[in-house]
Amino acid sequence: MNFRIESLRALEILDSRGTPTLRVFVTLAGGTRAAASVPSGASTGANEAAELRDADHTRYAGKGVRLAVARVDDTIAPALIGRDARAQADVDRLMLELDGTGNKAHLGANAILGVSMAVARAAARACGVPLYAYLGGPGARRLPMPMMNVINGGKHADSSLDFQEFMIVPVGAPSFAEAMRYGVETFQALKALLREKGQSTAVGDEGGFAPRLGSNSEACDVIVGAIERAGFRPGTDVSIALDPAATTFYEDGRYQLRRSHDGDLSTDRMIGLFARWTETYPIVSLEDGLAEDDWSGFAALTEKLGERVQIVGDDNLVTSPRYIARGIRERTCNAALIKLNQIGTITETMEAIDLCRRAGWGYVVSHRSGETEDAFIADFTVAMGGGQIKTGSPCRSERVAKYNRLLEIEAELGQAACFERPQYGH
Repeated sequence: MNFRIESLRALEILDSRGTPTLRVFVTLAGGTRAAASVPSGASTGANEAAELRDADHTRYAGKGVRLAVARVDDTIAPALIGRDARAQADVDRLMLELDGTGNKAHLGANAILGVSMAVARAAARACGVPLYAYLGGPGARRLPMPMMNVINGGKHADSSLDFQEFMIVPVGAPSFAEAMRYGVETFQALKALLREKGQSTAVGDEGGFAPRLGSNSEACDVIVGAIERAGFRPGTDVSIALDPAATTFYEDGRYQLRRSHDGDLSTDRMIGLFARWTETYPIVSLEDGLAEDDWSGFAALTEKLGERVQIVGDDNLVTSPRYIARGIRERTCNAALIKLNQIGTITETMEAIDLCRRAGWGYVVSHRSGETEDAFIADFTVAMGGGQIKTGSPCRSERVAKYNRLLEIEAELGQAACFERPQYGH
């Protein structure tokens, strides 16, 4: 049988931060070969699935992944050899049974995900269809609206900003290719504007600039200026999305905005800040505006702003069906960020997305700050049809690889391709 898994092995490689990660290789009986590489995050939710790292401080400061490689080669591979690569749910379930923990700590979510992705890619190739069509069916044709991280702060850059990501969203573009043009031209205008202000145009982990601005709000001001300089209309052609990653500056029940000297704020005052910003700036999406454990605060934020702004849960939801179900019950968000490596298998990720769909929530497929050149999430985003992707600035090859793959998919689909502005807020 041409779809039978014949061999499976892993290799320790490096991600975009020079940190070790895995690449998994699979070969099917019919000769089809495929590989997949696993990303890693810096700003992580407490309830994410656990990566397996060596903790051997004589190599890579303890961040090596030889143990995870061994889990693939010595534990997962023997259990999967002979299995049908098309049976994705069975493959993923078997790995969960082998792991036997609640957070994938034994085998490692990095090992499990690498296998899950590589098997799916091999099955798609053996079937002779693109990965997006294999995972999403023949109706998969919706290209996503990109959220491009153009100014980095927080854990993603050595900048003066507490908030982690300031993104541009080309909401007025008529196609994905035009959305990329809007974004790139705004990014280049921002670079010129920052240079004129005497600011650094060095980039952070996700390709956005890392300037030493006076406040978090000044980042929004300069982005609006860049949108206008590029010849676009703020809020009509290009809007703003934010990811403060508030857990990173939440201490003792307060939001400590120390880098920018914006104050020591309560939950109510943080919500008030975002309310003012949404009146002042063309903001369409707000991710992790509050800390991951501030569930009541998230509910209050969504009640106040959720009708007109997308309130995205990331660190609090961690792509987990369990936490997304809680978020739906408690009305803490109206959208979820979707990261394959937060949960660890394709099957569980699709279950999380299905919950979002049934609740009428938005969902945004996302990269991680430590990425590879693997463009799996580009195909996965089209397959899932949610119409939103977050994969960094139009800078750094590990980010651009995803955008270039989406350009290929749009060209391949031709007239069948669909691109439209998502519904931000409910």
